[in-house]
Amino acid sequence: MALAWRAGMIGLLGLAVTGCPTVDLGDTPTEIGLCNPPGGLAYFQDQIWPSYVVRNNAATACSKVGCHVAGGNGLDFPAQVDYAAAYRRTQIYLNCGTPNASAFLTKPLAGIDPHGGGDIFPNESDPAVQIFLAWFQ
Repeated sequence: MALAWRAGMIGLLGLAVTGCPTVDLGDTPTEIGLCNPPGGLAYFQDQIWPSYVVRNNAATACSKVGCHVAGGNGLDFPAQVDYAAAYRRTQIYLNCGTPNASAFLTKPLAGIDPHGGGDIFPNESDPAVQIFLAWFQ
């Protein structure tokens, strides 16, 4: 009896060590939990980057050294223009469910969230803000 019990335990231990076969589900998708507006990367590159990040007025550009260029504050854009990397970093600051609650909007928008770079957009009727909101349509 003891011998049969021992053989049974060894069998169970072997099962515990080998367990169930591992199923490879692939890499974890990188987009989990990130907002991806319908306009996506193309809209970011063609509309958001020139009108919202770089801007015509260098004084209010987010991509100047000391602000949001690599090593800057909070959201940091690559020093060399890399739209995919910049978009990926921006996605963290977007809220697809409520776009106007996105930190990417509320930080530079006057009177909402404190922004070390000051108020960039005076109100929601600013053309750049409208371009931002259109990204989500």
